[in-house]
Amino acid sequence: MHVLVVDDEPALRQILSAAVGRGGYSVDEAAGVVEARAKLARGDVDVALCDIKMPDGSGIDLVRESRAANIDTAFIMVTAFASVETAVEALRAGAFDYIIKPVRNEEVLNRLAQIAALRGLRQENKALRRQVRERSPVYRFGSPGMLEVERLVRKVAPTTGTVLITGESGTGKGVIARLIHELSDRSERPFLSVNCAAIPEQLMESEFFGHTKGAFTGADRGRKGLLLEADGGALFLDEISELPLPMQTKLLNVIEDKGVRPVGSEQVRNVDVRIIVATNRVLPELVKEGRFREDLFFRLSMFQIEIPPLRERQADMRGLIRFLLLVHGNRNGTALDIDPEAEEVLLAYRWPGNVRELENVIQRACILAEDNYITVADLPSAIAAATSPRPVAGTSADAKSHLRDRLRNFEADILASAIEEAGGDRKLAAQALGISLSSLYRKLDEMGHA
Repeated sequence: MHVLVVDDEPALRQILSAAVGRGGYSVDEAAGVVEARAKLARGDVDVALCDIKMPDGSGIDLVRESRAANIDTAFIMVTAFASVETAVEALRAGAFDYIIKPVRNEEVLNRLAQIAALRGLRQENKALRRQVRERSPVYRFGSPGMLEVERLVRKVAPTTGTVLITGESGTGKGVIARLIHELSDRSERPFLSVNCAAIPEQLMESEFFGHTKGAFTGADRGRKGLLLEADGGALFLDEISELPLPMQTKLLNVIEDKGVRPVGSEQVRNVDVRIIVATNRVLPELVKEGRFREDLFFRLSMFQIEIPPLRERQADMRGLIRFLLLVHGNRNGTALDIDPEAEEVLLAYRWPGNVRELENVIQRACILAEDNYITVADLPSAIAAATSPRPVAGTSADAKSHLRDRLRNFEADILASAIEEAGGDRKLAAQALGISLSSLYRKLDEMGHA
């Protein structure tokens, strides 16, 4: 936290500032209301230790002005005049607390610790709400590759070290990063996630480090950056390879010095945040090309976890399909099922988009499925077309045909027979098959028989 000591007595300011600094907080001073007003307006002060009566104004009026300007600073009022009326007036104005001179250092640090705890709870609540919106249930893997990943996660989670997660796009690097945080001692503190490729370069410094009011055009109020919002918790930086070189230098400084200076501020603020990064690029190659700092790479790769692609995790596939059906296929309390032939198509596909692609296909199939049952017709045609051939006992022609062709031919025969038995009435044929008329037309259209 950043603390501003406001008092017209230089000796008392120095004593309080020294005590606050020894408590591990960054600290600044103001000799009166006018100077304090200017520093509060920047928006980077968390707590103000403020005298009530000063030559150039009242500390209580300063509280009221700050509240009216929506400045998010907690005020602890300090005064030698111990009257109930003054205390009530300060609290009604919006002060957090009230202490009487002579001030004991232990009392000040205790009040600051209370505010830090409350602010931590506020950030935690924000993070929890964000997790409820974004979080996906974790599937318990069974493949050797993912069991090794889980072993590494459990080893590194209790530490405070940086972690580099690598793997192809869609393998679940964000899920692993969150799991590291949940298994750590910081699990009750914020976990913030950001995609480095999604932030415009000109806004990147402000997003990461925050800014004071008036730091640049449009900065009408101060803002904490991601690093300060994640203080005490973890910050997950996805696509770290897309971070520009100037920001790589600044990130390295944060990791080494554990300090942050918001844009427009002269104060360096202490920050305790665990950095977890991920990429689908080969960082050593980017280092050789001069596009990624070698010293930052060494810092980030202290502990590396590589996630294998889905095509190398066949032992996970059936369970993962069923798991995603439970997550996305629950309709009014009734879970969807999948036809064995459709499941075989999913198992045969190579999944270049990995788990993300599989999840998207399952979600689409759940939307299209009739009668809570997913068939091959509910899968994208590109998935069926790309499946590997599987030989079936019978003629040599059957052995060479693709699974997709066999399934389409089999389904076409069933549809043709049903329509013939219904005397050409497709509505009756759909009823006999137990599907809707629109599904029948869709299947016929896909087969070129519409």
